[in-house]
Amino acid sequence: MATFTNTATLSYNGTSTVSNTVTGEILNTLSVTKTAVRSTYGCDDTVTYVISLINSGTTALTELTLNDNLGSYLCGETTRFPLVYKAGSLNYFVNGVPTTAPTIASAEPLRISGITVPASGSTIVVYETELTAFAPRETGGTILNTVTVSGLCTITPITAEETVTAESAPCLSITKSLSPTTVIQNGELTYTFLIENSGNTAATVSDAVFISDVFDPILCDITVTLNGTALERGTDYSYNSETGAFETVEGRITVPAATYSRNAETCAVTVTPGTTELTVTGRICC
Repeated sequence: MATFTNTATLSYNGTSTVSNTVTGEILNTLSVTKTAVRSTYGCDDTVTYVISLINSGTTALTELTLNDNLGSYLCGETTRFPLVYKAGSLNYFVNGVPTTAPTIASAEPLRISGITVPASGSTIVVYETELTAFAPRETGGTILNTVTVSGLCTITPITAEETVTAESAPCLSITKSLSPTTVIQNGELTYTFLIENSGNTAATVSDAVFISDVFDPILCDITVTLNGTALERGTDYSYNSETGAFETVEGRITVPAATYSRNAETCAVTVTPGTTELTVTGRICC
């Protein structure tokens, strides 16, 4: 709501006098809430926000503008954005009915213009954001995000906030390589599996990590190492020399957590993944 004051002046015969001051209040019929679909985010996640606008008045509110600061903060004198709008993700519902989305006037910070909220009705704006290099990744890191709605019919801009937290979890990826890439019949080759953890938490036995593969061509007389230590067939892994099916025992592979460093000048976060390496060496069966 907003208050206003007004004072009149009476002039006569070259003199003037002022009236008392009256005070009024304008009730804002528009309300806004902001909700993240998930309260946490992982290393490769998008963050989806739902903005709900409700008009309790009897007149439609038009040409509204929604501004989302995307969790911005100052790094020295430079504004950094831990989130960025995901292009093409905007969805728009008027009284629950999907409607042509309004205009994205700016992506950083996000500004959506041309929003309408019908009389005694609602408008819902949904969009996705992606993490940037300026998002906190460590356990307990948070992004506080504020949305502001303004327009000709809303005397005082209204705001809503939402906080999302970096989840404590591993975030694994795997890369497979072959050496040599050219091998003679009955020759020996090595498959190397590099597992990287970009998450803030180690992958432990309880995460039940395992690798499975089917080697084609089938390998004979295989040896397997994990970070340079030999593994035992039957205890640490299984292998079917007739089909080439290979699988490590669940939980035998663990991967340390990533480490993070923030540049003091740019505030960009560098992620150094934790790594584990598995090798399988064998001879191509004739």
